[in-house]
Parts: sequence; structure tokens; C-alpha cells
Amino acid sequence: MVYLAAEAFLLTRFLQLRHDGRRGAQRYRDLAFTVARRGFAPARRDTTFEYYEQMERYTASGEYNRNPDPAGTVIPEDDPATYNGSVWQTAQQTYFPDPNNPPPPGSTPYLNALAFYRTHAVGPDFRWSWRDASLEQQEYRSTIRASDDAFRSSQNQLGLLLANHLVSAIDALISTRLSATLRREANVETTWMGRLPGSRIQVTIAF
Repeated sequence: MVYLAAEAFLLTRFLQLRHDGRRGAQRYRDLAFTVARRGFAPARRDTTFEYYEQMERYTASGEYNRNPDPAGTVIPEDDPATYNGSVWQTAQQTYFPDPNNPPPPGSTPYLNALAFYRTHAVGPDFRWSWRDASLEQQEYRSTIRASDDAFRSSQNQLGLLLANHLVSAIDALISTRLSATLRREANVETTWMGRLPGSRIQVTIAF
């Protein structure tokens, strides 16, 4: 009965935490689209969780291409305070022999850095900005952390649930072997004391 009660509690807790995590995920995605991505995204599109993590860390994504001619060569965002600007800064530090002295645009180091930027930078359809919405960004951060914590805790509950199964199986095995050694039946007894004075119900199950 103790193992059954523990399993019921852990299972209920697991389902509740999963529900809380999904509800929080929906909430921070709604905030992202209605506040930070408003004016940038023509249609609502979802993407990976890493994208939403970057929205938590950076106030703005920055532009993807600063070249006024869309058909021309991509000119990366150069503001390191934005996400795309930080990506370009990382690309320069990785591929430029001297980040303080950029190589010519057509050189191999520059093209390698540009390829890195194209792979990791946020495109026009996924731009965001929390400027003039600091309170909403704080709520977004707290919501995404609460959702992440709920999912993490649900995994812990699942681990405890499996451990409860394992311990109960070991307990049953030990009890059976001890009973066999003592050459007597293994009994499970549950006693319930009723509300009426002297009332008593006892159930005995023999293996």
C-alpha cells in the first residue's frame, strides 16, 4: 500500500509538472510573438527552443543584413549588444587572423566568417526587439525559467517513479525468499480501523 500510494503521488506530480511546463511554454511563445516579434513577423512561426533562449538574453536580434540592396552582398549586423551582432563578433574572432584589422571582403577568412554568420544569425522573419517593453521581457524571462524548471522537475519525478518500481520489486523478491526459507506462506495484510467503536476489517491475501 505504501508503494502504491507513493506511485500515485509521483504520477500525479509528474502529470501536473508536465502540464505546468506546457502551459508556461505556450505563455512565453505568446509573449514573444505579440510583443517582441510584433512588426517583424508577418505570420506566426515556431522554431527551436534555443531561439527563445536567445530572446531571453538579448534585448534585440539586430538586423540580418545592413545592405540596403537585398540582392547585394550580406553586410552583417555590427552591434555586439544585439544577438546578430554578437554572432558576427564571434565569427570575426574565430576566422579573422586579427579581429581588429578585418581582411578584404573577398578573402577566405572573411568568406568563412560570413558563412558562419549566415548559419547562426537570425533571419528577417525571426527578428525581435524588447525595446520599450522591459516589463514584458522580465515576465518573459520568469515564464521561460518557470517552464524549464517544471519540465526538469517532471523528469526528476519520473526517475523517482521508476525507482519506486525497482524498490518495490526488490522488496517483494526479498519477502518471497524469506518466506520460502522459513517454509511459510507470504501474506499481505491490510487492516482498516472503522469509525464505529470496536469495528475492525482485516483483509489477508496469501501468495
